[in-house]
Amino acid sequence: MQDIVVDPGAHNRAAWDKLVRDGNEWSRPVSTGDVERARDGDWSIVLMGHEPLDRSWLPADLTGKDVLCLASGGGQQGPILAAAGARVTVFDNSPGQLGQDRMVAERDGLELRTVLGDMRDLSAFGDAAFDVVFHPVSNCFVPDLAPAWRGCFRILRPGGTLLAGFINPDAYLFDPDALDERGELVVVHKLPYSDVTHYTAEERAAKFGADGALEYGHTLTEQIGGQLAAGFVLTGFAEAPHQSDASAEYMSHYFATLAVKPG
Repeated sequence: MQDIVVDPGAHNRAAWDKLVRDGNEWSRPVSTGDVERARDGDWSIVLMGHEPLDRSWLPADLTGKDVLCLASGGGQQGPILAAAGARVTVFDNSPGQLGQDRMVAERDGLELRTVLGDMRDLSAFGDAAFDVVFHPVSNCFVPDLAPAWRGCFRILRPGGTLLAGFINPDAYLFDPDALDERGELVVVHKLPYSDVTHYTAEERAAKFGADGALEYGHTLTEQIGGQLAAGFVLTGFAEAPHQSDASAEYMSHYFATLAVKPG
């Protein structure tokens, strides 16, 4: 059904810049109070949905650790990790999202670097540059994951960790209108899913808005198998329901993995 050639990077950059202007929940920066508490060791961030991260997935002491917040702009996770002592770089496709991180850093006196780019191209960073890659739910906005996993493996130091959150591909089976408007789980899509292949441009505009972000429902082979193929060893797995829609009663909407680059 794909009707036109779409550049997902360019399209979703513009879409997320608009979401920042519209006050999307994933673009609302943390408060000064949140930053101060993080400086005192009292902090929480999310890797998938609204589920607080299991802090045992990160080093017990973040002081001096080099952390890449991958596709994680919005002024949320990056500033908290910086306040907790990490040397943080936030990498994101949206200038607007990165602007939220810079705003928090300037407001609260944090050392934090921002870099603009697509998660599938991490050539801005050298080999073995980071101890941790923190990658919350965001790879649904690119059509291919293998370059991202290979890039993460390359830029991590031996023994470094990749924390990745992602959407359960089964969540894309359902008709969004029935789910959002009537709370019904109506199966309409075959997997793997893509906004571009499952709808025409006119249908997308009617359902999500012409400037809505494009999403891609990746298989578990792409998500978990892709990490393994890149060389990672998986050491942790978690799941969580959606925080608001009708699927929460029946299935996990989000998954998260903890993976290690062998030392």
